[in-house]
Amino acid sequence: MAVATQSLEQLCINSIRFLAVDAVEKAKSGHPGLPMGAAPMAFVLWDKFMRFNPKNPKWFNRDRFILSAGHGCMLQYALLYLTGYDSVTIEDIKQFRQWGSKTPGHPENFETEGVEVTTGPLGQGIANGVGLAMAEAHLAAKFNKPDAKIVDHYTYVILGDGCNMEGVAAEACSLAGHMGLGKLIALYDDNHISIDGSTDIAFTEDVSKRFESYGWHVLHVENGNNDLDAIAKAIEAAKAVTDKPTMIKVTTTIGYGAPNKQNTAGIHGAALGTDEVAATRSNLGWEYEPFALPQDAVDHMRKAVERGATVEAEWNQAFADYSSKYPQEAAEFERYVSGKLPDGWDKVLPAYTAEDKGLPTRKYSQACLNKLAPIVPELIGGSADLTHSNLTEIEGFGDFQKGQYENRNVHFGVREHGMGAICNGMALHGSGLIPYGATFLIFTDYMRAAIRLSALSQAGAIWVMTHDSIGQGEDGPTHQPIETLASLRAIPNLTVIRPADGTECSGAYKIAITRAKENAPTLLAFSRQALPNLTPTSIEGVTKGAYTVVDCQGTPELILIGTGSELNLCVTAAEKLAGEGKKVRVVSMPSWELFEEQDGAYRESVLPKAVTKRLSVEAGASFGWHKYVGTEGDTVSIDSFGASAPGGTCMEKFGFSVDNVLAKAKALLG
Repeated sequence: MAVATQSLEQLCINSIRFLAVDAVEKAKSGHPGLPMGAAPMAFVLWDKFMRFNPKNPKWFNRDRFILSAGHGCMLQYALLYLTGYDSVTIEDIKQFRQWGSKTPGHPENFETEGVEVTTGPLGQGIANGVGLAMAEAHLAAKFNKPDAKIVDHYTYVILGDGCNMEGVAAEACSLAGHMGLGKLIALYDDNHISIDGSTDIAFTEDVSKRFESYGWHVLHVENGNNDLDAIAKAIEAAKAVTDKPTMIKVTTTIGYGAPNKQNTAGIHGAALGTDEVAATRSNLGWEYEPFALPQDAVDHMRKAVERGATVEAEWNQAFADYSSKYPQEAAEFERYVSGKLPDGWDKVLPAYTAEDKGLPTRKYSQACLNKLAPIVPELIGGSADLTHSNLTEIEGFGDFQKGQYENRNVHFGVREHGMGAICNGMALHGSGLIPYGATFLIFTDYMRAAIRLSALSQAGAIWVMTHDSIGQGEDGPTHQPIETLASLRAIPNLTVIRPADGTECSGAYKIAITRAKENAPTLLAFSRQALPNLTPTSIEGVTKGAYTVVDCQGTPELILIGTGSELNLCVTAAEKLAGEGKKVRVVSMPSWELFEEQDGAYRESVLPKAVTKRLSVEAGASFGWHKYVGTEGDTVSIDSFGASAPGGTCMEKFGFSVDNVLAKAKALLG
């Protein structure tokens, strides 16, 4: 067809398509098929429904958009460019997937303004969307008044077949249905193609019925390629249903318009090639050179700038009216969004002495949460069905449930991975919420992708992990983490803290809350078994990652390094060695990451290079400890799976005893 015969809407849709085609072709890398097929639904959504301001991407009350099928990211970059975001220029489009560009191979929120969350691992985006919708529901319940709605926006998600195959999506969507999140609308790009070919080879379930069983409102647009009215009516119908989330199945053709490759796996993850690009241009009547666009289409899409300025100005006036009527609530709302913590918040964190009865550090964690909750009201979260084992309930603040969104205890159910992704979404909402998610430390294996993404996408979540070693006891090897701490410490930008007693737990929460506001996640590892409070521990010491808790006169002959439940073994062993005339220093090292952030002079003051005889003591794998004990040092560690027995027995049998620490220390001392 000739260009002149195309409607303005079709010009806009094809502009999206060919920006994707040309960018992928130039990069010789990418996924053009999804943008070509999903362009109509994306255009209708962004042009007719979404409220956002391209010139202020962080405007609070914007609708949130997530491309869960992140491999199709050129769809999102095209939309950002066409609607007038400054973060994506035509040069960025031309530099798709290249070093230093703002158009990376999957959407990254820290790289490109207008991208809300980092997607790519399939299913994570829709699960993040559940978190965003939960954040909106919670804030609306907390701050809105009968005569004033200052929190009122939608979360829109485009997801694909791959997302619907991933378990994390199933976990999160199941919970979303239970919670009745009416402001969550997902458009399912039903194109029946994945990398291996037709989805029929592995995926034949009725997705609509599955979502209905989750408690979602489900609609179907049968012709997502051309029926723009049907897409618009479906979104209108979705917005009219306020007591449940909506899934709109939009049946499309992947690679729509490419005559020889559409509806094949060949267009899913590879450039079309010169001949097919030419054929597609001819087939769709596109007479423009690569990266050139019809001005009419650009002008129409750029109307989003004016619309955005208007809706933001209207909201600003509404917030000004709200502030005059409800000054206290307005001030609190502004504090939330600013990312500031209440003055003196950390003063409520308890400190302990050796006279205080020793408790499991998970109980000290419980004390910290309940001291903090009234002072830091943005703290919200819960457990993956282990509330009374993780001890994560904040008393007096109710359960977050359908119609009770103002409450702050979230019951995630046995959905560790979904919990992780949901917490990331809540953290990335931009409202200052501090989400926490809890389970046994070993089950971070079930949510590792979400924990990694919290670090990658700079999501200020707190991961509260209990039962942190073989001291967990009778449940046996399946529940006893061995290599877990080492693997978590390997994740960049994740701060792992394993406190030794009550005071160190308070220090751990001081760091975790602070870092959450700095858009960084923290993982806290707590014991099941009771631990004594140690007089030399301190909150300030924890903030430095490692510090001296027992010292000697002059230069030590030996340094014992302990974490968590094993620090007290080091302290007792040092006392015995000192009684034998040995010069011993004990270092508590709750966090490798925090220690590495200190300057060289401080690190040298704690672990002087001249002292080469060092012994680390931690009920986990030895992996990584040689960085700190060196070639002349040793470890008390466990590099095998655990055993089913009482926790104390496990610790003794695997060598976590004062006697074994002494034996290894004396061997080092010769």
